[in-house]
Amino acid sequence: MKSRRGLTMLVFSIFLGVAAVLLAARWMGQQASNDRTMVLVAVRDLDLGQAITPAMLQTIAWPAGAMPVGAFNDVKKLEGRVVRSSIFKGEPVLAPKLAPEGTKAGLDSIIKEGQRAITVKVNEVVGVAGFLAPGSFVDLLVNIKDDRDNPISRVVLERIMVLAVAQEAQRPDESKPKVVNAVTLEVTSGQAEKIDLARNIGTISLMLRNQVDTRNDLTAGVGRNNLFGAVALAPVKPAVEPVTTAKVAPVRRAAPRPAQEGGGRVEVIRGVQKANADF
Repeated sequence: MKSRRGLTMLVFSIFLGVAAVLLAARWMGQQASNDRTMVLVAVRDLDLGQAITPAMLQTIAWPAGAMPVGAFNDVKKLEGRVVRSSIFKGEPVLAPKLAPEGTKAGLDSIIKEGQRAITVKVNEVVGVAGFLAPGSFVDLLVNIKDDRDNPISRVVLERIMVLAVAQEAQRPDESKPKVVNAVTLEVTSGQAEKIDLARNIGTISLMLRNQVDTRNDLTAGVGRNNLFGAVALAPVKPAVEPVTTAKVAPVRRAAPRPAQEGGGRVEVIRGVQKANADF
């Protein structure tokens, strides 16, 4: 009897243990599901000016306490929206990276409010050897002549964003530079006026800058006279000795003698000869 009672208690204990484990697992699962929410992320890189389709998105679980601001969980709210800032694979699709609702796909959809797009003709040198890409920031350098017809080079605009390179608004493979003949920049109306004037009266060059560098470094420019700093050039000596003219001694004239009664005498000088003449 004792052995049967012990066996019964052992089976009952095992049953209670299994039930406790199942209940605990169910409770933990419920807690985990309550602490998570669903977020839409990109299944591939999304480029500037591209319209979003459902095939570009997938839903994943995301910790509720770390929910990104502006995230979406409904595919219908994102269908047809246009990308204004690049979104990479696995990154949540956020409202600040999208153009306003109703915007059509294209380059004009990624221009910020109050900004304009202007295209600048470049070559391999001006275009920073092909390292420019959409999203890069550049400074504009212009070479012109001043009021005295002396050449001067100066930075006129800083931290200007590149919208497109040639006809591409998508960021290419950065390991393969691409030489193009035109770059489209995002500027204000005033900056566009400066660029238009600069390219008509001088030569424009672009300088690539770090994307996180926001400092302004405008200078007074550099001209031919201060190209080499404060180093002064030594005066050049003439190759031919100057010709000096001989000094001619002045001719002294004799003082006239006092006149005598009944006539007078005058001393006449002809060249180096002297003669007296009576009258």
